[in-house]
Amino acid sequence: MKHVAVFGYSTMSVAVMTRLRDCHYQQIFIGQDEQQTSLMRAQGFISQVIDFKNDDELKEIGVGTYIDTIFCFFPNDSDNVFLTISARALDSGLTIIAIIDDPESADKLLAAGADKIIDPHEICGRKAHDMLTRSEISTILDNTVFGQHDLNMAEVEIPPASGFENRLVCTLNLSENHNMILLGVVKSELSGELFLAIGEQAYSLAVGDVLVVLGATADIQAFKDEVGRIN
Repeated sequence: MKHVAVFGYSTMSVAVMTRLRDCHYQQIFIGQDEQQTSLMRAQGFISQVIDFKNDDELKEIGVGTYIDTIFCFFPNDSDNVFLTISARALDSGLTIIAIIDDPESADKLLAAGADKIIDPHEICGRKAHDMLTRSEISTILDNTVFGQHDLNMAEVEIPPASGFENRLVCTLNLSENHNMILLGVVKSELSGELFLAIGEQAYSLAVGDVLVVLGATADIQAFKDEVGRIN
């Protein structure tokens, strides 16, 4: 089982620990005061106050031994940099994920030893852009990656006498009808070469063609059942 320590109280801390709890990770929350730890304990998380600038106290919670990953979610970038330096010195193989408030702090955290940087402002900006320019994909991802469903890629072959034979790709409307994204089509007459869905909207499906789709398991199975029905 993976062991995770989350440092610093925020809405992101709660969200991460809630998701990881569903995945059965062993977690501990490290707060800067009793009020923070009390809030996390009320939600069922193991919580503790330590001085993160003290290496001995970091070791006591498992940094350097059994902790696999830490999240540096302090509101001040300087605290996250200090924690990253200390934790990296204790364990060269530790996975360190840090949040930043100022984009200029990203280089400092990477230099300090962080493996991944989370910039909430960039994420929000990208999300707003996707909602405006790629609303269909954004909606699907909300219901899969950021929702409670699983996410899988699958191949769905067009069988003989299927109602999908001779249908145009542009008429499938997988996002509306099946909550899935069409990634591409493997055309039967081209020896398994994958063509991305973009630019192939006018393509007429043939027996043996394979649709490559992305979606939740139940949605994929329902689509396979529909494709397999004899026309």
